Amino acid sequence: MDAGFAPVETIRITTGNGATYLGREGRIASIAAGKNADLVVVKGDPAAHITDNENVQIVFKDGVGYDPAKLRDAVRGHYGEY
Repeated sequence: MDAGFAPVETIRITTGNGATYLGREGRIASIAAGKNADLVVVKGDPAAHITDNENVQIVFKDGVGYDPAKLRDAVRGHYGEY
């Protein structure tokens, strides 16, 4: 909470503000029928302890589950290239 935001506020800001900036809040940034649903499943409760967002167990993109360790390994050393 270094910036003064509660964990739930941080989650809303990081998902909702990006979608709003892109003009896509009607399609992404929350879970609802008819919205695109890429998800990250975490162990813990980031709403209570924001650092739990680092405990990623699986990432879903277009309905396919991915191992987060393999995703990190695939981009290691390539940060900032694009």
